[in-house]
Amino acid sequence: MVQFNRRTFLSLTAGLTFAPLTRSLAAIPSRPPLLRHEPFTFLFITDTHLQPELNANAGCHTAFLKARTIPADFAIQGGDHVFDALGVNAGRATMLMDLYKRTANDLTMQVHHTIGNHDCFGVYTKSGAQPTDPFYGKKYFEDQFGQLYYSFDHKGVHFVVLDSIGITADRMYEGRIDAQQLVWLKKDLAAQPAGTPIIVVTHIPLVTAVEDYDAPPEKPQKHHGISVVNAHEVLPLFDTCNVIGVLQGHTHILERVDWHGVPYITGGAVSGNWWHGTRYGTPEGFMVVDVENGVLKTRYETYGFQSVDPHNT
Repeated sequence: MVQFNRRTFLSLTAGLTFAPLTRSLAAIPSRPPLLRHEPFTFLFITDTHLQPELNANAGCHTAFLKARTIPADFAIQGGDHVFDALGVNAGRATMLMDLYKRTANDLTMQVHHTIGNHDCFGVYTKSGAQPTDPFYGKKYFEDQFGQLYYSFDHKGVHFVVLDSIGITADRMYEGRIDAQQLVWLKKDLAAQPAGTPIIVVTHIPLVTAVEDYDAPPEKPQKHHGISVVNAHEVLPLFDTCNVIGVLQGHTHILERVDWHGVPYITGGAVSGNWWHGTRYGTPEGFMVVDVENGVLKTRYETYGFQSVDPHNT
């Protein structure tokens, strides 16, 4: 074993420059002190994928009946209300939305809605729909639920609900926060008093590790749909304010990834593995979110659904 004394070390390192330790810490955000807020509970109910097949209607009914027994101030629907408006004709799309709205009456609480990719009508050419159709694309969602992206306040916490669906020129979709929405998001965040606790909601995840354990598709995908392709433009906005959590859907898994002090929490799915059982161990369910002292505490509630055609992953 070679031994070095101080003189030998100094001679070997002469002329070398060492970066100060603080440089490696410079990227860690410095946020203002968190403002106080009242504690409360809400539900994050995502990926219902309501359809008449696979006993999905009964499944949603059971999930919503259980959800309304949990003391909560409101619910946030995380997207993909129906399955599927992307590639069906107008008659089928109308039937699906009517079915969803009738079933959602079971919740009996205020619901804030997030657009999902399957909530866009006629985008796939196989639907037979034309872009000139009066509720083509996102208009299908807007006509039923209102704004595509928006914010609201509750008991001292600011909520931001994003539209993460980018419809491409070749009539497909990708995960994207478009330029107009980015401008709005910057203004919305900047308008909050310094230290305001903020919760962000997106259907397609901004941050996820799912591609590390999900089996790769048999055929390479033309567009990036598993996460938001321009998340690098969004995440820096959260470094200057007090985002205490980001809630996500789309992948039907339970997952938490922390980045720059922000937990990115993917909330499973009411439909589990698209009504075929469990998705990488995540059963059919929804998330209960307790917010207290600037911290999100979550638990996942299942409701006992049994698939009539199980294909667990």
